[in-house]
Amino acid sequence: MEKIDLKRQLDAYRAKRGEFRTVDVPPLQYLMIDGHGDPNGAPFAEAIASLYPLAYALKFASKRELARDYAAMPLEGLWSAADPASFTTARDKARWDWTLLMLVPDWIDRGLLAQAMDAVRKKGAPARFDDVRLETLAEGRCVQTLHVGAFDDEGPVLARMHEEFIAGAGLRMTGRHHEIYLSDFRRVEPARRRTILRQPVAAAERGTAAGAGAR
Repeated sequence: MEKIDLKRQLDAYRAKRGEFRTVDVPPLQYLMIDGHGDPNGAPFAEAIASLYPLAYALKFASKRELARDYAAMPLEGLWSAADPASFTTARDKARWDWTLLMLVPDWIDRGLLAQAMDAVRKKGAPARFDDVRLETLAEGRCVQTLHVGAFDDEGPVLARMHEEFIAGAGLRMTGRHHEIYLSDFRRVEPARRRTILRQPVAAAERGTAAGAGAR
């Protein structure tokens, strides 16, 4: 049985350190769970603990029921805050809203999802398990780069992305800041973590500052 690796197939999962690149991201299907506050706190850990068991149960159900195997995808996060400076300068994590997500293939449907959820419940579901949902995210045109290092060192990279590259290309920010955690931050030391930083964009409106879009 062939194992599909979407991370290798999708151009949206490619990025180079020190390079800002514009990509067109197709609509993709994810498991998602929402939260608020510091990602170093208990709510964030509870969300991860609810997402991973379902992601792997779904992978095994696909292999068993559909004879279609795929590599489990990395954890991802959508981030937003009323003040964008919370990310680039102040790093006020208590003000952050987040959605954790894991990509699943487009052949996964709600029937298979229900089977996988039942399998996890039988083993003892995590506290926020019922908050996980299956949803399609359509980001469209995005700018992204690869950051290597600690999450708290992302600020200058994001500032260059927002204020220099996006503005200089005649674009504006349109959607939530997106991070793809190619390294498992539970196991990899901060200096070696590899994270794709992505920002949805659109053409700047005439008479509007290109970098003034909200997140």
